[in-house]
Amino acid sequence: MKAQRRWCCLVGIFLTVTPAVWAQKLSGIEREEAQGMLKNIAGDVRKHYYDPKFHGVDWEARVLETKNKIDNTATMNMALSHIAALMDALRDSHTFFVPPPRPYRHDYGYRAQMIGDHCYVTHVRPGTDAAAKGVKPGDELLGLEGYAVNDGNFRKMQYVFGVLRPQPGVRLVLRSPSGEERELEVMAKFRETKRIRDLAGRDADNEVWDWVRESESEEHSLRARYAELGDELMVLRLPAFYFDQTEVEGAIDIARKHKALIIDLRGNPGGSVDSLRYLVGSMFENEVKVADLVGRDGSKPQLSKYNYRRTFPGKLAVLVDRRSASAAELFARVIQLQKRGTVIGDHTAGAVMESKRYSYQVGAGTIVLFGASITEADVLMTDGKSLENTGVAPDQIMLPTAAELAAGLDPVLAKAAQDLGGKLTPEEAGKLFEFEWPPD
Repeated sequence: MKAQRRWCCLVGIFLTVTPAVWAQKLSGIEREEAQGMLKNIAGDVRKHYYDPKFHGVDWEARVLETKNKIDNTATMNMALSHIAALMDALRDSHTFFVPPPRPYRHDYGYRAQMIGDHCYVTHVRPGTDAAAKGVKPGDELLGLEGYAVNDGNFRKMQYVFGVLRPQPGVRLVLRSPSGEERELEVMAKFRETKRIRDLAGRDADNEVWDWVRESESEEHSLRARYAELGDELMVLRLPAFYFDQTEVEGAIDIARKHKALIIDLRGNPGGSVDSLRYLVGSMFENEVKVADLVGRDGSKPQLSKYNYRRTFPGKLAVLVDRRSASAAELFARVIQLQKRGTVIGDHTAGAVMESKRYSYQVGAGTIVLFGASITEADVLMTDGKSLENTGVAPDQIMLPTAAELAAGLDPVLAKAAQDLGGKLTPEEAGKLFEFEWPPD
């Protein structure tokens, strides 16, 4: 019954949050657009979802129900929420709706994450309403928009309030490291953009260059970074699995000059399967099975891609946390199963499936983009188990405290470095890879 109550709460998040922004009455053309989104996405789920029985969900009945709801809904916000709720009915971490971009960028001014069973603020952006109202790293986030925050719903909250239906402001219930509780409303910072990308009109050149700049900014935030700590140790931080074999070999060539390597996958949401296979291959002098992909057409093994002349032979530690997902979890679990190194940190996300991103558009020269992620295979490790909804339990559980977050310390990286013979204090570790806010 506990899981059922939690599910009801999450459905409530999808369908009861109604911000003033983008909540105007739905026009006839917009309703047709929403129905077109539903038709495209539902059709591709029907054709490509890895489980043809949809985990027991009556997909056709759910689609018809959603169509009727869109016919009777009043706003585009609610129409998009009905499509998102339909996808969420499959209870699949990699199957979800990607709504059209809103005509603005927004930022609540803080970042938070689950650490163990608690949710903490980890960063606060200077100059924002959050900073002005005293939100600080180390504050525990107890409530968000009237919902109690826990490990079962926080990821869903991030999707709803950050992607599906951004709010002008959010109500927070916080507890400081000293134990004081307070409730406040934090206003988001909004910057207007264009809801519609016009790639055929007279502003086409500007539109294209806007996309180029956005892409470059994203690539910068996803770049790999490393630090060399004498001859003993190198730390390689990977924010996502978007790199090719040449990039992996370049990093490993540097790592080979050291006796030990830490690969920091905290906050890494996954990415490319090929990137995963390259990184696994760089840790072993022989081919290693990563996992089996099990889809509608049977099972297919995923093997590492390796070059025995470009592998790292030294000691290895892998850092993970609750945001480590998908390929990051697979890499950590392969290291455990092959007894290649030590996994340190927090339990991982348990969001491990193979999916494909589908892109759609409405309009012709003037287009509105939207999309969907659809799972096409379950992923079974060499022990025959799936990590979906289970995740990776680290060999050494180590969690930063509220006080350590407030002080900007990184005890997890420091402990891993010390275990491998390096010299790194929590203060030094906290400054090794400074947090970078995306540009306004």
